[in-house]
Amino acid sequence: MAPRSVAMLATRRVLYASIAGDLIVAAIKIGAAVFTGSSAMWSEAVHSLVDSSNSILLLYGVHRSKRTPDHEHPFGYGREIYFWSFVVAVQVFALGAGVAFVHGVTHVLRPSPIEFANVNYVVLALSALFDGATWLIALRGFRRQAGDADIFQAIRASKDPPSFMVVFEDSAALIGLLVAFAGAYLSITLDLPILDGVASIVIALVLAVTAGFLARETKGPPIRRS
Repeated sequence: MAPRSVAMLATRRVLYASIAGDLIVAAIKIGAAVFTGSSAMWSEAVHSLVDSSNSILLLYGVHRSKRTPDHEHPFGYGREIYFWSFVVAVQVFALGAGVAFVHGVTHVLRPSPIEFANVNYVVLALSALFDGATWLIALRGFRRQAGDADIFQAIRASKDPPSFMVVFEDSAALIGLLVAFAGAYLSITLDLPILDGVASIVIALVLAVTAGFLARETKGPPIRRS
C-alpha cells in the first residue's frame, strides 16, 4: 500500500474515533446544560456537536479526494481535501465561536446561578476523559506522519489537513473544558453568576483563534502549490 494511502487510512481511523467521542460528549454536555442551566456548558455542548459534524465533513473530503482522475479533472481530486478542511474551519468560527459568543453575552446581560454544580464538575471530568483520549489518538497519528519535524513545520508541509485539524480541534476542546470549569467554579465560589457567561465568551474566543489558524493553514497549501 502506498504511503499516502496508509496515511489516509490512519486519518480515517482518527476521524471515526473523533466522531464517536464527540457525539458521546455532546450528549452528556447537553443533558448537563439542561439540568444545571450553565451557559458555559451550553457552549461546550455546541462545541462538541460542531466538532462531530466537522469530522464527518472531513471524512467526506477524504472520500472525495480519493476519486480517480477523469476528463474534467485529469490530475485527480486531491485538492478537494483542502476545500472541505477550509469549510470545517469556517464552521468552527461561524457555528462554534458564534453560538458560544451569543450565548455568553446573553448570560452576562441576564445572569442566572448554576444549579447542581456537582453535575457540572462530573460532566466536565468525563468530557476531559473522552476528549483527551481522542486528542492522544490524533496527536500520535500526526506525530507518526511528521517524524522528527517541528510540529508547525509539519503542518505547513502536510498534504493531509484532517490529520492536524483533529489535533487542534481537540486541543481547543480541552482548553474550553478548563475554561468552563473555571467559570463554573468561580461563579459559584464568588457568587457571581456573570462569570459563567464570561467563560462562554472566552470559549468563543478560543474557537475563533483556532478557526483562524486552521483556515490559514488549509487555505495556504493549494495556493503555495499552484
